[in-house]
Amino acid sequence: MINYEKDFYSWTQEQANLLRNGQFNSLDIPNLIEEIETMGRSEKRELESRLTVLLLHLLKWKYQESRRGRSWELSIIEQRLKFEETLEENPGLKPKLDEILTKAYKFAIIQASRETKIGRNVFPEICPWTLDEITNESFYPD
Repeated sequence: MINYEKDFYSWTQEQANLLRNGQFNSLDIPNLIEEIETMGRSEKRELESRLTVLLLHLLKWKYQESRRGRSWELSIIEQRLKFEETLEENPGLKPKLDEILTKAYKFAIIQASRETKIGRNVFPEICPWTLDEITNESFYPD
């Protein structure tokens, strides 16, 4: 058996071959479980990351009206599409959307404060928009 910690790539190939050939007793079950759980967390982080960037641009759009431009608009469009795509590929994350939105908004405030030089306390503590608004292609906060 190939060592998981010394050659991860070869380990993955070996595990795939064992699964493909029905050699279940030879599988490295503890490490397979860990990797599968890690893949799930990765998808959740991807969704959260997309939402964070989307919220960041919506905050900048709202609080830096004079700097609005095509670049921000395109970033908002792109992040909406990528958020929706990630959610479509991982519908099991839908029950976690409230939790993901809360966390993403906290990170978006920090990033918005850093990028705009606006104090964090200026932004609402709780996300002022619903998920439906955030993902609506025609929504841009005034």
